[in-house]
Amino acid sequence: MSAEQNMSGMPISRREAVRRGLLGAAGLLLAGGAGLRALSAAQSAKAKSVIQIWMWGGTPHLDTFDPKPAAGYDYCGPLNKPIPTRVDGILIGELLPLLAQQADKYSIIRSMTHGINAHETASYMVQTGRKPGERLVYPCVGAVVSLFKGYNAGYSGLIPRYIVLTQPQGRFDEAGFLGVRYRPFVTGGDPAQARFAVEGVVAQGISDQRQQDRRELLHRLNTLEKAMRDNASLRDLDKAEEEAYGLILGDAGKVFDLSQEKDELRERYGRNTFGQSCLAARRLVERGIPYITINYQGWDTHRQHFQIMRQRLPQMDKGMATLLQDLSDRGLLNRTIIWWSGEFGRTPKIQWEAPWNGGRGHWVTSSPPSSPAADSRAAAWSVHRMRKGKR
Repeated sequence: MSAEQNMSGMPISRREAVRRGLLGAAGLLLAGGAGLRALSAAQSAKAKSVIQIWMWGGTPHLDTFDPKPAAGYDYCGPLNKPIPTRVDGILIGELLPLLAQQADKYSIIRSMTHGINAHETASYMVQTGRKPGERLVYPCVGAVVSLFKGYNAGYSGLIPRYIVLTQPQGRFDEAGFLGVRYRPFVTGGDPAQARFAVEGVVAQGISDQRQQDRRELLHRLNTLEKAMRDNASLRDLDKAEEEAYGLILGDAGKVFDLSQEKDELRERYGRNTFGQSCLAARRLVERGIPYITINYQGWDTHRQHFQIMRQRLPQMDKGMATLLQDLSDRGLLNRTIIWWSGEFGRTPKIQWEAPWNGGRGHWVTSSPPSSPAADSRAAAWSVHRMRKGKR
């Protein structure tokens, strides 16, 4: 058994160190909670919002934040020229030049793994922190945030506290045993279009004036409510209608109106779904929304891997780099966590043989789940590390 040292320099066993730690925790509990409150106050969290960038399908670590050019062509393929970053000693993939200039604003975590090879079950593990197959279905991180920061915790705003841009992630973005109340609000639509048609908020092809005209017509035809003005159930319906139209026509729903942003900034983010989702996420952070997920699909590159990387990585580079700089410029980066992650990595060795013809498979020994905290210097995200094979 290894030994640690106590304050007097005398060695103590690891078991004794654990025992003393447990006694200290028990003392805090016996102090009637005062000790715990003091400890909590001393370690108060700085982060107010999380932007989770979910790389659905599994991103390749060698082509992004963990390049290994010395491994050779069978591992790097044509993307074998990593570039220096703003931080001495850190190299990243050659298709991420803008993120290279923002390297002082993020941390790279290269030590995560979980060993699960299937997309759905690996995603469930990353999103919930629980192994799949247990009797209970556990809630994801966003649902837990919604529980503690949402309507049951005193929130009364119209914008939901847990939002997914733009497509649902499946059961692993769900609320589990917490129930449907804590499921995310999934926007649908495409923020890169002329009008971001957010499901239930913005109807494609219907102007705000037409929405208002429809509401007025509904009120003129609603003779039942006029005859039962004192009915409690109808009053509840009235309240629900007011809240719905407040989101559709009021100031709250304008958070999704990206036309309010300058064209130059929108171009910097990239006029594509991912880039404009990053812009929408920044606007939601400004409104105080605590948990936003960008579901960035299309990274399951068993085939045509390098063709897809040349298309997608420049989009990711623009969107993420601009998000970091924009948050920093507005004084929001020091209270925002950016969690960049997927369910696992991709094989270090390229599968040149048919039928893959230059693809990368699933690589579960590099898995990127982590929960880095924002601080006064930087937000952070996690990336993969190749823990076996060539380094």
